[in-house]
Amino acid sequence: MSCKVEKSKISGQIVCPPNKSYTHRAIFLASLAGNNSRVDNALLSADTIATIEACKKFGAEIEIKNLSIIVKNPIKLGSVVSEINSENSGTTIRIASGIASLFSEEITLTGDSSLQKRPMQPLLDALSSIGAQCSSTDGKPPIKIKGKISGGNVTIPGNFSSQFISALLISAPLTEKGINLTIKGNLVSKPYIDATIATMKEFGVSVQTLIPYKRYNIIPQIYKSTTFTVPIDFSSLALILSAAVLNGGEITVKSSIGNLPQGDEVFIDILEHLGVNIIINDKEIQIKSPEKLKGGKFDLSNSPDLLPPLAILALKTSSPIEIVNVKHARFKETDRIAIISRELVKLGIKVQEKEDGLILQSSENLIGAELNSENDHRLFMAFCIAGMYIGDCIISDPESVRISYPNFVEEMNNLGAKIQIL
Repeated sequence: MSCKVEKSKISGQIVCPPNKSYTHRAIFLASLAGNNSRVDNALLSADTIATIEACKKFGAEIEIKNLSIIVKNPIKLGSVVSEINSENSGTTIRIASGIASLFSEEITLTGDSSLQKRPMQPLLDALSSIGAQCSSTDGKPPIKIKGKISGGNVTIPGNFSSQFISALLISAPLTEKGINLTIKGNLVSKPYIDATIATMKEFGVSVQTLIPYKRYNIIPQIYKSTTFTVPIDFSSLALILSAAVLNGGEITVKSSIGNLPQGDEVFIDILEHLGVNIIINDKEIQIKSPEKLKGGKFDLSNSPDLLPPLAILALKTSSPIEIVNVKHARFKETDRIAIISRELVKLGIKVQEKEDGLILQSSENLIGAELNSENDHRLFMAFCIAGMYIGDCIISDPESVRISYPNFVEEMNNLGAKIQIL
């Protein structure tokens, strides 16, 4: 499947969807707490449904009412679970792997063809060091895990994925000894660790930070039932704002930012650096974009999901955009650095691909093209927004948006975009 995108001008109001990362974490923690814990304003997408189904396989009783997820009974650590299918969701398989290590029986964790290319070995090594029996093919799914981990001292590298650390943090309080966690090297995506710890606190579990992003201590504790309200998703908001910057008239994003940590909030600062005027209050965001954006150098080590929405802004800049320290974006749903480099060249952008980033420069010869998003939801949305700026584009895999923003095409069209599913 593909879609045709014509040159578009958008205006009006749009509501930012709920945060996918917080929805994942809250579902897992509510499922460990049980007793009618609720997750309100949840994002219901393919990825978060995969997390709900994983928790059900672990024994939780879950009910969905509108945008609320109610966990009536918690995960049963003594139940028999044969297989967890995480579909396309890296967060699901990684946090579920930590929970699987709390079970005494062997559990197989797998996913779709894309997920089976994503690395798991650092997490498997960490779990093995505290008593789990783990096996895989080349350190990638499908994997087999048999607990029960007892806790203790754990060391894990930080340069692959913060999701490995989140998996250990979430499982730690349910171990016999708790976990003393040491992170080796430079930790990528640091704000996602803050998000995990903040969500755990909402469910009654504390994490002692010994050295930020290096050492943590989690003693044995019990998750307590609560009602958790999911904030807006700054990863999705970044795409909406990019659409407004490239193609917008008067655009108002209806959203309450809240006070839970989100690394992708830095996109507001990036836009201001590029010359965009932004007005934010408690309920909405309004932006006004100049005719040409400035360029700049941006470190996305803590916010790799900003790579696609930032890269396409090079279409409108007067000087290059350089993106650095985002090598871990090569291990997302796709190798996003390579695909963005390959596809944006087709539009006439001058692209220099580096191991850990990109340098992008607009040109006077921008043209429409067929862009292959490789079934990556964030790339599809970014390429659609680029197509709205240039016109005469065909973008592959519109169905991929079910992962994080199911109503993306409909909501863009409601603002005036010309996106037609073929």
